[in-house]
Amino acid sequence: MNQFKKRLLGAIAVLACAAPLGAKAEISDNVVRIVVMNDQSSAYSDTSGKGSVVAAQLAIDDHNGKAAGKPVELVSVDHQLKVDVALAHARKLIDQDKVDVFVDMANSAVSLAIQKLVQDTNRVALHVGSAHADLYGKACSPNGALWLYDSYSLAKGLAKALLDDTHKNWFLLTADYAFGHAMQDDMTRTLKQNGGNVVGAVRAPLATNDYSSFLMQAMGADAQVLALLNAGADTTNSIKQAAEFGVTRKGVKLAVPIFTIINAKGIGSELAQGAVFLAGYYWDADDASRAFAKRFEAKMGRPPAHTQAAVYSAVSHYLKAIDAGNTDEAKAVMAKMRELPINDFMTKNGKLREDGRVIRDMLLLEVKAPADVKSEWDLAKVVRSIPGDEMIRPVNEGGCPLIK
Repeated sequence: MNQFKKRLLGAIAVLACAAPLGAKAEISDNVVRIVVMNDQSSAYSDTSGKGSVVAAQLAIDDHNGKAAGKPVELVSVDHQLKVDVALAHARKLIDQDKVDVFVDMANSAVSLAIQKLVQDTNRVALHVGSAHADLYGKACSPNGALWLYDSYSLAKGLAKALLDDTHKNWFLLTADYAFGHAMQDDMTRTLKQNGGNVVGAVRAPLATNDYSSFLMQAMGADAQVLALLNAGADTTNSIKQAAEFGVTRKGVKLAVPIFTIINAKGIGSELAQGAVFLAGYYWDADDASRAFAKRFEAKMGRPPAHTQAAVYSAVSHYLKAIDAGNTDEAKAVMAKMRELPINDFMTKNGKLREDGRVIRDMLLLEVKAPADVKSEWDLAKVVRSIPGDEMIRPVNEGGCPLIK
């Protein structure tokens, strides 16, 4: 064969190999399948549940129901706050339905289990309503992202945001399990590093109904801030009983790391007034937030909790990464998600770090007094924004094995 023919055949071979790369998307099964997995029937169903499914669907709708030109399907799963139920559903969805990504979880134990499963099966997990800092620490994964908050950032962010000369002495009422212990350690460390004092701390069992003895200890400790390091019904009960005991009338500020406007509505502004908390989104923060809330409310009858808004953010960025990379292969999508800035109605120039933590700002909110409430969901005011790099654990301190 002469040199001309060799060069011609070589050129044809190169073109033949290259053409498919730009000609079509590499989407498995020609469908992108998204699973919203969370609690849809018990303690956390109001702040995740069906509302997270609605938020995910709105994100899909805003991408015209497609990613890289292929249809996007949404599946919803209630894990009932049980790890075994979550894993059974997840394995079936992976093996039989070929799903690509699990979103929300809204339970740290479930998130840690799903994190391991998606790494073993090369899928993606986008954790939203889960707060375990190990998800971007020693249990980090190249296939996982922690989207909204964690125990470290909530404790540190709230402590730094509130700490001043009139809020120097803190009493910590802590849920007696791993989540509460971690928050107490992080908050204590932050307060001491910044000149604050922990004047007392007590641990209450999960699902405590009577907080009277714990609140009496807090009132006797000369505290200026009472931090309620719990969640769900425990938070609701402790706030109601703190109001009944007159804690806030004595000038003590309530600091509540895990809280949403759904909780505030359930408790009522009369009892919850003055409580401060961190949120990634508030429906009345600006025009873009109000626009999303209006769309969400048309489906759900109320504005979204910040956890539900963050499900939209996670799904939207995931679909953008598929568009940009022309594939739904898990590691390629995660690489694109880290490469692209996160921009939507609740996140401005956010960044997905190598350890799987999204770096974004949070809002410091305060529950309004009844006289200041102008409409049904006008329950909080924005005090200020807290930069993400002031509260999120540094990448070299979490023990993530991905970080050299």
